Amino acid sequence: MSTFTGKILVTGASGQLGALVIAALLNEVPPAQLIATARNPAKLTDLAARGVDVRQADYTKPASLDAAFQGADRLLLVSSSEVGQRLPQHRNVIEAAQRAGVKLLAYTSILRADSTPLLLGQEHRQTEALLRDSGIPFVFLRNGWYSENYTAALVGVIEHGAVLGSAGEGRLSTAGRADYADAAAVVLASSEDPAGRIYELAGDESFTLAEYAAEVARQAHKPVAYQDLPEADYKAALLQLGLPAPLAGILAQSDAAAAQGGLFDDGRQLSQLIGRATTPIKQSIAETLARLA
Repeated sequence: MSTFTGKILVTGASGQLGALVIAALLNEVPPAQLIATARNPAKLTDLAARGVDVRQADYTKPASLDAAFQGADRLLLVSSSEVGQRLPQHRNVIEAAQRAGVKLLAYTSILRADSTPLLLGQEHRQTEALLRDSGIPFVFLRNGWYSENYTAALVGVIEHGAVLGSAGEGRLSTAGRADYADAAAVVLASSEDPAGRIYELAGDESFTLAEYAAEVARQAHKPVAYQDLPEADYKAALLQLGLPAPLAGILAQSDAAAAQGGLFDDGRQLSQLIGRATTPIKQSIAETLARLA
């Protein structure tokens, strides 16, 4: 258990990452030290039953943030899922944290936000700049790609026998979402002051999409191959699958940027931070297949 005794607030606590951060923090500090916020706090009744302080907070409504952030010493801003709307939403959070006197704000950014070729990096860079200018002590948790970005599509991949993408031979240093959540919990519950640190977080191992397809085929006992497409063709394929045009464009561009090394990192800062190896893609595939069985 951590010796930190202040209040730790996690935004987006009903989301996939935020829920895992709260779960990890419950292993580090008593529930009474935790504040969990969500747009719909009814989704957090299980946490309330465990003694976590559950509050309503909406990134688009500053008044809700002012009420939610009262008494928080350290705050995790889980980046908004609304690409294109992130900057004004994040600004609302940062300004509310200023008004509440938050002593440390940790932000889930993107791997090498200052130089990434991914267009997704723009809003993260802008948010980091807002935080630097805010005067609030900060930590940047620059998260790489989640393995779940790929394993979530396993049903379709196995059904069609193909992994589609535009990443070429680019290597992907992914880790499980829980690995990144554990890293956030370590920082938030640290007995030391982590202010000013910038963590480039990614998996210990890397793989190409061709290697990923081969591993899926091996574990599923079915033929699966990687089909590398030009960025425009990959976007068209995603549109055919029913993705909204803006999201399809972002995913296709991200894949093309991976071909330029945008999602590769061998610094191992994530495993160093959490004190264990990151979850290998083989394990993520196996766990997903087990759930689907």
